[in-house]
Amino acid sequence: MSTLSGNWREAIDDVDAALIDGYQSGVPIEERPFRAVGADLGIDESTVIDRVCALQDAGIVRRFGAVLNPPVIGSSTLAAVQAPADRFGEVAAVINDYRQVNHNYARDHEWNMWFVVTAGSQDARDEILADIESRTGCPVLNLPMLTDYYIDLEFPVVNADRFARESLANRTDSSATRISEEAAGDLSPLEAELLLEIQDGFPLSATPYRDIAANVGYAVEDVLAALERLRDDGCIKRIGCVINHVVTGFDANCMVVWDVPDDELDELGERAGGLPYVTLCYHRPRRPDQEWPYNLFTMIHGRDPEAVDAKIDELAADYLPVDHERLYSTETLKQTGARYDDLVGI
Repeated sequence: MSTLSGNWREAIDDVDAALIDGYQSGVPIEERPFRAVGADLGIDESTVIDRVCALQDAGIVRRFGAVLNPPVIGSSTLAAVQAPADRFGEVAAVINDYRQVNHNYARDHEWNMWFVVTAGSQDARDEILADIESRTGCPVLNLPMLTDYYIDLEFPVVNADRFARESLANRTDSSATRISEEAAGDLSPLEAELLLEIQDGFPLSATPYRDIAANVGYAVEDVLAALERLRDDGCIKRIGCVINHVVTGFDANCMVVWDVPDDELDELGERAGGLPYVTLCYHRPRRPDQEWPYNLFTMIHGRDPEAVDAKIDELAADYLPVDHERLYSTETLKQTGARYDDLVGI
């Protein structure tokens, strides 16, 4: 079980904790956003910036900026292969070599390597999958997201919670949102340039939006308006501190796959997605020709594997009384932000 006695917790104070847990989203789109954050916390603008920089240097904050939404901007899929044990490293190296692969995890299952591919179109995405299959000799299980019930890795970490949101009781909005496999960002030239500029984070300065505007060659007023549009259209999910959950102890993370009757999928997906301890819940296709019968995916993030297993037991008993499998991640093979160079078409 992970604990909060590690160096990361000992090195922060109450103000840092407020930044970490209170500003994973909601940072305003205005010319001097850190001034507004500082006013809320009772500290000055420069102190906010210094603290965020220190948290980033410590690895607690991965980056400060926008969390982008690949399925809205382009075409994204979750894929898996059955990598032979004696070729596992070789197969991982081939898959990780693609810049369009931004996450890759080993999981304790027959399908033992799971990765995410994000590209500018469905055709481009599927060409990458076919190339991976050809180069590795491993058939690829292609599981694009079809319905989003709940996806949000924003949750408090400065606590003793054994699983995500243990200390929170509120349900979440889990309304079904359909995802098109043929998505392609309908972006203006400015919006496209902005996505490329901000994909690795915002400048940590008193005027990050002005700095971004200078880098893309537009007026700051136009940049602020474009970022608001991107947020309102769902291309940007939130703006704030992107937390490294593993560093903060949330390393007992389990993907659970469920065989839900098709005519009950939305009902059960919305029910499960609304639970505070479920961090991800979405519908992906069955692949019976590859002996993959599951169509609903959930994730639970935790510090304590036994507590996570107990919540999965509760989920199965009270909310999803169907066949399921638990796929714990055993190793992070690659984890980066999605690259948008191929998505925005500029």
